[in-house]
Amino acid sequence: MNEHDSERLAGALLADGLVSTDDMDTADVVVFNTCCIRENADNKFYGHLGNLKALRESRPDMQIAVGGCLAQMDGQKVRDRAGHVDVVFGTHNLTSAPELLRRAAVEGPLVEILDEPAPVAADQQAAALAAERDLPYAAWVTIQMGCDNSCAFCIVPSVRGPEVSRSMEDLVAEVGELSRRGVTEVTLLGQNVNSYGRDITRRAPLFGDLLRATGAVEGIRRIRFTSPHPKDLRPEVISAMAETPAVCNHLHLPLQSGSDSVLAAMRRGYTANRYLDRLAAARAGVEDLAVTTDLIVGFPGETEDDFERTLEVAAEAQFDSAYTFVFSPRPGTRAAAMTDRFVPTEVSAERMERLRAVVERSALVKHTERIGRSEDVVVEGPSKRDPGVTTGRTAQNKLVHFVVSGGRPVPAGSYATVRVTEAARHHLAGELVEVTARPSHRVRIPVTAG
Repeated sequence: MNEHDSERLAGALLADGLVSTDDMDTADVVVFNTCCIRENADNKFYGHLGNLKALRESRPDMQIAVGGCLAQMDGQKVRDRAGHVDVVFGTHNLTSAPELLRRAAVEGPLVEILDEPAPVAADQQAAALAAERDLPYAAWVTIQMGCDNSCAFCIVPSVRGPEVSRSMEDLVAEVGELSRRGVTEVTLLGQNVNSYGRDITRRAPLFGDLLRATGAVEGIRRIRFTSPHPKDLRPEVISAMAETPAVCNHLHLPLQSGSDSVLAAMRRGYTANRYLDRLAAARAGVEDLAVTTDLIVGFPGETEDDFERTLEVAAEAQFDSAYTFVFSPRPGTRAAAMTDRFVPTEVSAERMERLRAVVERSALVKHTERIGRSEDVVVEGPSKRDPGVTTGRTAQNKLVHFVVSGGRPVPAGSYATVRVTEAARHHLAGELVEVTARPSHRVRIPVTAG
């Protein structure tokens, strides 16, 4: 979601007449789009911001803007800690950045944090389409903003606000326009995509309908989504995944903990067995489904028995991969107030290593099973480590490194068949069989500044 916000922000600045640059020393404007999900992100941000102070003093005409979740949470505190910042804006007024920068140049430093997200504007689609995408063939599409859940560890509802869904008609139209511009892969974004539409209608959640509708858009070959909540994973969503060819056979389903007592303290709304039941239903319904997850180690009050249960459930679930995190207290959350139950840092670190071993073992098993298979991949381009190797991604969202005979490059955005020859914990390796589709023609849409 933050990556998409950064693309939208970049698009707004480009439309306002700026030109992007990677050279910090000569930039006229430097913008930070911040995250506050973990304390480490906060510390890194303030460290980077501090490093800019000397440059800002040597170049007084340079402007520094800070936006995103941390800005939404800290507001004026950002300016108090870093007086060289010119503009602070939050998650609810992202596309106001160009106007705020112009005003700050005349009026001086500005802090503008909105308490609530504005109603879904008529120009939401235009703003999203103006995003400066890193990959011309792939796009994020925000289907809802905010979150109505109350997980004890999560600050997101405070900084993103309550759930607000966009209309299905607008979303299908946006995906259609993206397809016309050459996009073939779309990722639907929401804090809890399974609850999409429940603020619009009282009937069953509309997410399954949205999957079918976007998957039917001509030219769209892949539909992904993130993130669903286990408690809201319904049969109709599983059916839509299974019956819509464009929907990828990959499900990111955050577990967080395998202990029922910890899940209750987290206010997750399900037990470990209920999670495993939903997981089994998804695997039974969707052929060759890859499942990834999120896991938190060291939540306040987590005992060794609780952690052992997490290891057991992770082993039983046989995840394809997992994002594992040590608990990070976020000011204003219920968990941050449980100071008398915090798990010692060294205990959390030791548990993390044990958990990673379990997750990586199942990941290697899953990947080894794919040796000898032919995979349909979308080409991402040359490998960052070895330009002689091409990388692509399967519908299961697995990274594949492969060699192209003759060394002729395959354009990014192409679709290709790759035979898997090797497996590692975090990727597959193989050889190109054939290129099945080249990138589609893209229409350049002029954007008017101002």
